[in-house]
Amino acid sequence: MSTEEHPSKKMKMDEKVIGTHNGTFHCDEALAVFLLKRTKAYAEAGLKRTRDPAVLNTCDIVVDVGGVYDEVTQRFDHHQRGFEEVFGHGFTTKLSSAGLVYKHFGREIIANRLDASPEAAKVETLWLKLYKEFIEAIDAIDNGISQYPTDLKPRYRVRTDVSSRVGFLNPRWTESVDAQTVDAKFLQASALVGTEFLDRLDYYANAWLPARDLVLAGLNKRKEVDPSGRIILFEQFAPWKEHLFELEENLAIPDAEKPIYVLYPDETGNNWRIQAVPVDPESFESRKALPEQWRGVRDDQLSQLSGVEGCIFVHASGFIGGNKTKEGVLRMADLALNM
Repeated sequence: MSTEEHPSKKMKMDEKVIGTHNGTFHCDEALAVFLLKRTKAYAEAGLKRTRDPAVLNTCDIVVDVGGVYDEVTQRFDHHQRGFEEVFGHGFTTKLSSAGLVYKHFGREIIANRLDASPEAAKVETLWLKLYKEFIEAIDAIDNGISQYPTDLKPRYRVRTDVSSRVGFLNPRWTESVDAQTVDAKFLQASALVGTEFLDRLDYYANAWLPARDLVLAGLNKRKEVDPSGRIILFEQFAPWKEHLFELEENLAIPDAEKPIYVLYPDETGNNWRIQAVPVDPESFESRKALPEQWRGVRDDQLSQLSGVEGCIFVHASGFIGGNKTKEGVLRMADLALNM
């Protein structure tokens, strides 16, 4: 196959070729191939899926097969004995072929998508962000690295992650298939994970990154909302959690002045929300949940119980609540801080 769009088209004599293994495919090489097709060097490259060393030796770049990692010769395998390459920048997960390709080509891919210079600060920020939020898990899963200590028994199974969904695209063992069918399935898998990568990149570039400035402004003005500095008010909604924790660390905000509640408008419902800040970005536990007696109560009953007009709800876990007005959530936050 020569391109993602035309797998049956014959290779041109002068076109570059990406090589990877045939047979059962995984998320890492499916993404690696997709990413390479977003670089200047390999945008028009063909694709060969094989384990034949003689054929792989004719390829311009080889991923996930061959037993060699060498940027100079464009060989990016991670299965060989002694391979321990990591992304760096504080990340310690061993790389798969996806991580290897992303480490070497990721900045270019992001810059191409944003029409920016690879040296731009936002490209570097997004390159690190996408590794943390998207690529690292693919690396870990392919290398058999558990997300948490193996002596802990999971409470439930997760089989909806992108690595699992790519795996499910392999032909069933009960099916009789030929190489062309599996190759076509591989391209489907590559498009699936690649499209999700680009969607995530677009989100972080166009929504997540601009939110950082809004969160910083809210942090700087929080003592105008409440002298304790424990309440942040946003005049428009923005994804704030991760930015908040990073900025708290960067600004060296003492624990006694770290925000407890974040207030923002719910533009879809034309009302306001009060949300308790979690103990960390991934936690369901709050620094201080909304009062226990408010939890699970709604509307007029909640207004009577709290003494605040316009109440809509408080979640049963106390992590979020709502009020019809900004003044209402401000009053809820003030009361909750002192209860």
